[in-house]
Amino acid sequence: MPTYYNENTILYLNGEYVKASEAKIDLYSQSLHYGYAVFEGIRSYKTISGATKIFKEVEHYERLRRSAEAINIGYKWETQELIDATYEILQRNNLQNAYIRPLVFAPANMSFTKNEESFITIEVWEMGKFLGDKLIKVMTSPFERPNPKAFNMEAKAAGHYVNSIVASQDAKAKGYDEALLNDINGFVAEAPGANVFYEKDGKLYTPALGNILPGITRATVIEICHELDIPVEEKFFTTAELKNADAAFFCGTAAEVIGWESLDGVKLKKDWNESVSKVIQDAYKCKVTEKAFEVRAVNV
Repeated sequence: MPTYYNENTILYLNGEYVKASEAKIDLYSQSLHYGYAVFEGIRSYKTISGATKIFKEVEHYERLRRSAEAINIGYKWETQELIDATYEILQRNNLQNAYIRPLVFAPANMSFTKNEESFITIEVWEMGKFLGDKLIKVMTSPFERPNPKAFNMEAKAAGHYVNSIVASQDAKAKGYDEALLNDINGFVAEAPGANVFYEKDGKLYTPALGNILPGITRATVIEICHELDIPVEEKFFTTAELKNADAAFFCGTAAEVIGWESLDGVKLKKDWNESVSKVIQDAYKCKVTEKAFEVRAVNV
């Protein structure tokens, strides 16, 4: 298993900087027993200037607030306060290229009554690309994303990720690198922890909002498309349409931008290195490190 901390690791816990090995939570926490918590996945990078930069820090911490409000968890922290704390723990742990995990969690409560208080921790660690850096083999999962009328799908809530874990483990047990989940209507939704795009004739498509988490990396990819004059459309589509794509990729803070080799054993049509999707991958790498990006010509 990965090692996330050692005896010297410092984390932020309710306004204090403490050793990870000495931090404690209540084992009767409602979060532990019911998955009643919200979190964020954020990355920091060493930029081209050598400085440390947390990517889209405001967007991530504002979404943390919205997630807490969406599921009725008390939230009392200011965004800048948490950004400052995050830079502090990155410095204390001597990290620049890091994964950052803020978590808002509940106190001891075995009932379903509203809590009078909530707590926060921010943890950082070194992490490579969540899905590696080679083209991946994807499997359509037999599991679906939850009914959006049962959950607020825009909330990054801990309990939602049981669905993600089960689907991902199932795909890996069957020899694939990751799962692709449909929504309750049979349309492509997302990966267990990432959004999806596909490319056809030089244009990118991504599932419309409603049954997916509207990822910050997803929004960044759309932003890159606009900057580079790459056409992009949000719409509902099926895996049958996806299997006829020229290229496809997952994107997320942990995964960054990772291309597919195949879906359910069907190889995608275009050489990844000759695709518009590869241009997006390269542009994303430049954006997070604040490096200038030069667009190369792509044969459509």
